Amino acid sequence: MIETFFDRSFAIDRLRVGPLAGHIDLLADRLSTQSFSRVHSRIQLRYIGHFNRWLDRKGLTAKQVDEEMIERFWHFFMQRKRVRRGDMSALFTLLDFLREQGATPNRTINAVLTPRESHVENYRSYLREERGLSNDSIRNVLPFVDQLLAVKYPQNHIDFRLLKADDITMFVRNKATELGSVQAKHMVTALRGFLRYLRHRGDIEIDLAACVPSVPHYSFSTVPRFLPTGSVEKILQLTDRSTPTGRRDRAMLMLLARLGLRTCEIVRLELEDIDWELGQITIRGKGGRWSKLPLLTDVGNAVSAYVQHDRPCCSTRRVFVTQRAPIVGLSSGCAVVKTVARALKSAGIASERKGGYLFRHTLATEMLGRGASLREIGQVLRHQKADTTWIYAKVDFGALRKLAQPWPGGVQ
Repeated sequence: MIETFFDRSFAIDRLRVGPLAGHIDLLADRLSTQSFSRVHSRIQLRYIGHFNRWLDRKGLTAKQVDEEMIERFWHFFMQRKRVRRGDMSALFTLLDFLREQGATPNRTINAVLTPRESHVENYRSYLREERGLSNDSIRNVLPFVDQLLAVKYPQNHIDFRLLKADDITMFVRNKATELGSVQAKHMVTALRGFLRYLRHRGDIEIDLAACVPSVPHYSFSTVPRFLPTGSVEKILQLTDRSTPTGRRDRAMLMLLARLGLRTCEIVRLELEDIDWELGQITIRGKGGRWSKLPLLTDVGNAVSAYVQHDRPCCSTRRVFVTQRAPIVGLSSGCAVVKTVARALKSAGIASERKGGYLFRHTLATEMLGRGASLREIGQVLRHQKADTTWIYAKVDFGALRKLAQPWPGGVQ
């Protein structure tokens, strides 16, 4: 309600008349639930009040509000008052809210797609509707498809019958020099999927997917990156606990360090996923798989302290949310990665890798050092295949030295 932010009845009554009268109270409630400060909310509502009275004088309705209308008002308003360009955000917040409520039609873009854009959009629809891929997976695939079409058909005259195996091979070889090994593997996977799609549609007759070169990959060629012994405990002890953000970060670090969760699993964690009575936590893992883990005492204490005392009041059910308005659930693992980077810097620990997997690998390595079997490590980390866990056998250097054969001619 508007009374949450205004005391004077004159200001309240002015906001409750005009084309936006039926929406401003609801918007005020939204600002309140998103934990915007009273001062910030009052400023936003005042700008919306000016816009509301301008609409009334022009004889316009809420249904006619769009980006062009906001620009028109702002040019008019800037001539009469000293304002900042960033203050327009209040009106765009209003526009998003009106569209969400159905009071204003969604923006329609009548741009004509180029042939290349049209093919990419058709493939996007296929991946989403027929294959059931997530938006994140689709975003990883489409750039490579778009780049292939741009290289092969620079003039946008697309005829897939002209696509040859040499075109695919040359594109992969040239592009692979710009990418790391992981991205290169993503590229060839994306191209094979697209070429199978073209054959399925009848656009090509030859199985060009088989012509996509493979990226060399040698099993167990790398050693997992992990932190030295004692580093994790040092990080947890030195994590700032004097601020709500610091205590939130510590709760996330505890989940990484003790349970070996992935960053995406921490982001997806919801309040209902934690069973405090049974002392277990439900993990929303990769590929839509769910699993349950015991909630260790120190992890439970850190998470419960954050939820009870530091988590802002909000409508989202995500456990970890932003600490500044608008209060929403974390949208990606970037916040977790930044938390890890801050923790490493505070503890004075240098590491090339700063993602959540650093703690996951360290947990597996420490379990191995305490005598845990690879099968037990795989169960804790929730690996679907035993091959995934075997790589940790390479970090048990003491056991591997016993297996090493003497070097011909003596020690080198």
